[in-house]
Amino acid sequence: MAVRAAVLPAIGSPLEITGIELPDPGPGQVRVRLAAAGVCHSDLSLSDGTMRVPVPAVLGHEGAGTVVSVGEGVDHVSPGDGVVLNWAPSCGACHACSLGEVWLCADALTGAAAVYARTTDGTDLHPGLNVAAFAEETVVSASCVLPVPDGVPLTDAALLGCAVLTGYGAVHHSARVRQGETVAVFGVGGVGLAALQAARIAGASKIVAVDVSAEKEELARAAGATDYVVASDTTAREIRGLTGKQGVDVAVECAGRAVTIRTAWDSTRRGGRTTVVGIGGKDQQVTFNALEIFHWGRTLSGCVYGNSDPARDLPVLAGHIRAGRLDLSALVTEHISLDGIPAAFKNMLAGKGGRALVVF
Repeated sequence: MAVRAAVLPAIGSPLEITGIELPDPGPGQVRVRLAAAGVCHSDLSLSDGTMRVPVPAVLGHEGAGTVVSVGEGVDHVSPGDGVVLNWAPSCGACHACSLGEVWLCADALTGAAAVYARTTDGTDLHPGLNVAAFAEETVVSASCVLPVPDGVPLTDAALLGCAVLTGYGAVHHSARVRQGETVAVFGVGGVGLAALQAARIAGASKIVAVDVSAEKEELARAAGATDYVVASDTTAREIRGLTGKQGVDVAVECAGRAVTIRTAWDSTRRGGRTTVVGIGGKDQQVTFNALEIFHWGRTLSGCVYGNSDPARDLPVLAGHIRAGRLDLSALVTEHISLDGIPAAFKNMLAGKGGRALVVF
């Protein structure tokens, strides 16, 4: 059965909206009709070669929809169930999984190398980051679907699959923000907006949002920012000025740029913690001298998928949503159709894009 999808024909090429042929789900597989998919900067990183992906491919890794059919051996979801796509399922058997660090699973992305569908002319297609959410329907491994938590609208649930888990997890699992601490979030995109809300939920006393665009201040403050700084050469100094010349306890970097990572580090107090969420290229080199590492006693850490376990964390997030503490609609700056994805990518390349949500 043919469905429409956004296909990446080659690295660096524009996305093409075209028909693809999906097979019926085989053993251990699930077919899902998408309700919505988020356009994430990681998809742009896949399309431009910053991150590796087999091509041709259907990108999109943040989505939710309704189960159409299931293959043999699938019993945790049934046709008609609402599900969230999990682009990084854990195998449960590798060294990282044995340590409980499922977000570092060595086999999480093995499915991305498989052929999951074909174009109408017979060309093999790979599922970008396992789930190929930029399509009307997709076929995924059963490990890539989780039931939508009660009380979460299906369209909103798409954002749980990456932006919210990543932003929330960066604050709660990686940085481990404590009540009364001060926080700075660098980059007010979807992940940054989720991190701002997570910092508010954690009880941060001051939450500084930083972005290159002054136009995002209203969004940032609605998400929980108490202060807003337009990024410049004096950003670290401004943040220290907002915190009694000390610097914040925690900085969360969501841009993946060397200059932003360095500024986030410089914005924290002595003994502060910086969590890097953004995905940068190999050309983004960050430098520190040995003396400052000793003197400042700061911690710099990477953060994959918010150091989250989706099976554990989705019910927690749903509780915050039902209680009104977490507003998923605040993460979306525009709603688009499948045909609008190529334009959304161009906006991100130009630095103009916010968080677009594809509604099918």
